[in-house]
Amino acid sequence: MKPKMYRKDLLTTDDIWNAVVSTISEFDFPTRDQTADQAFLAFQYYSELESGGHVSLLTWFSEHVEEVGITSFIDALVDALEATGAYDYAAVEKKYGIEIWQKLKALENGEIEEASFYAVIEQADREYDQLDGRIQELLETYFVDVHTELIDVIQD
Repeated sequence: MKPKMYRKDLLTTDDIWNAVVSTISEFDFPTRDQTADQAFLAFQYYSELESGGHVSLLTWFSEHVEEVGITSFIDALVDALEATGAYDYAAVEKKYGIEIWQKLKALENGEIEEASFYAVIEQADREYDQLDGRIQELLETYFVDVHTELIDVIQD
C-alpha cells in the first residue's frame, strides 16, 4: 500500500526527494513493483557509493546477491540506473560489477590477495568519482517523475 501525502507537502524538489526517500526506505526489497524496485536500487546505489564505495554497496546487498546471483543483481542495478538516466554510472557497473563480486568471493575463500581485490575496487570507485556526483541530480529528476507512482498524492 502506497503512503498518502498532500500535494501541499510536495511542492519543491526537496519535498519530493524527502518524501520518496522516506517511502522507499520503508520498502522490503524486492517489492515486485518495477518502479519501486528501480527507485530503491538507484537510491541505495547512490547512498552506498557516496558513503563507502563499492565495498559498501556489496556489503549492503550481499544477501540479495547470494539469493539471485551477481548477474541478475547487476542487470537489475544497471536497469535501475538507466531508468534514472544515469547511463555513465550504469556503464561503470557493467564494467566492474561482476568482477568485483567474483574477487570478493575469491578473497573470502583465500584464493587471492587483498591487493588484487582492492585494485579493482579502487578503479571502479575512481571511475564513479570522476562522474562528479551527477547522479544526485538525475535521481532528483527521476523522483519528481515517478513520485506519484510511489505515493498517493491527495489534492488539497
